[in-house]
Amino acid sequence: MPATLGVITILCLLAAVMSKRLSPLVALIALPIIAALIGGFGLQTSAFIITGIKNVAPVVGMFVFAILFFGVMTDAGMLDPIIDRILRTVGTRPTRIVVGTSLLALLVHLDGSGAVTFLVTIPAMLPLYTRLGIDRRILACVAAMAAGVNFLPWTGPVLRSSAALHVPVADLFQPLIPVQIVGLAFVFISAWLLGRREEKRLGLGKGVNVDVVPQRVLSEQEEVLRRPRLFWLNLLLTIVVMAVMIAGWVDPVVMFMVGTVLALCINYPNVDAQRARIDAHAKTALTMASILLAAGVFTGIMQGTGMLKAMAEVAVAQIPAGHGKLIPMVVGFLSMPLSLLFDPDSFYFGVMPVIAEVGRTLGIDPLQVAQASLLGVHTTGFPVSPLTPATFLLVGLCKIELADHQRFTIPFLFGASVLMTLTALLLGVF
Repeated sequence: MPATLGVITILCLLAAVMSKRLSPLVALIALPIIAALIGGFGLQTSAFIITGIKNVAPVVGMFVFAILFFGVMTDAGMLDPIIDRILRTVGTRPTRIVVGTSLLALLVHLDGSGAVTFLVTIPAMLPLYTRLGIDRRILACVAAMAAGVNFLPWTGPVLRSSAALHVPVADLFQPLIPVQIVGLAFVFISAWLLGRREEKRLGLGKGVNVDVVPQRVLSEQEEVLRRPRLFWLNLLLTIVVMAVMIAGWVDPVVMFMVGTVLALCINYPNVDAQRARIDAHAKTALTMASILLAAGVFTGIMQGTGMLKAMAEVAVAQIPAGHGKLIPMVVGFLSMPLSLLFDPDSFYFGVMPVIAEVGRTLGIDPLQVAQASLLGVHTTGFPVSPLTPATFLLVGLCKIELADHQRFTIPFLFGASVLMTLTALLLGVF
């Protein structure tokens, strides 16, 4: 009974979210509560919910303050000198332009938002690509690769994994640092090769000059918020916050809380200005925080009622002896294509916990399933998935068709995912 009820609950979750009949927030809260009541747990369901919310609270706090911290830093213009330097350096050689695009997207994606990455990177570089005749699919591809491989501790997939399995973010991310470095090397090598190909096609090699200079134009409101004199102080604060958090010396939620307070006091000492900066980024922070809290309800009920364990036991009975150790590897190799089938909430809160529980029953650390998932599911996979709005933003800004973008970019993203999975296997991450 619990296994059947659990399967029905997850299928209903997937159908409701992917068909857009219910928002993820409503589905993650309403469906497990209904299932628990049908299962006869009554008012005990409330205790399951509270337990689930307590487990995700640190992750929710980290996300809220990470959004505020990087939002304030962006408002203050911390990235502006770096971006402008990249634009001045790329010149008119396609190899430099394409590699510079990757670097720009990588830096902008420090705030963890794919949409912001594309909104900054594409308008800044598109005039250069258009003027020189460089294939715009390359612009979309390298921006997608840089954002996709750059999965950071405060990005959506990592936070969802942490919330779904109730594991510390640092435990998830730290073993993947060398894996990500290999992935980023793949990104820049691919960008250089694509740029080299365009140089040959367009005849724009070394020594060829074209009168075009990429420029970024800031709005009047953005100019007012900028604090160029505080660039080095803001950069130092960001490096310290990230280093301490990734090293695990201080809990991430505490580090981002302290970082946000310092960022506000340094850049906007006026109380009204501080309130305005918080209000400006509150919608983004609240939206994701509410999803994570709803996920706490879902996982709390699924675990408290025993549905998750029951489903895992049924699945384990179908797996041949000795094959359980292959679960993380299989998940890693399939992770990028899974982004085309599941939206992030459905996978990380509905599918991954079941796979992780199956692995746990067979002696596999659930952490390894989460790490394997992070090598593709809505990391490298999100910029081509039709289930994420950022994909349509990317192709719209680049003025290309979704199908053309997918055909051109998927091989590169899948290649990055497979390479990182192989690296994780060689390094013994899983």
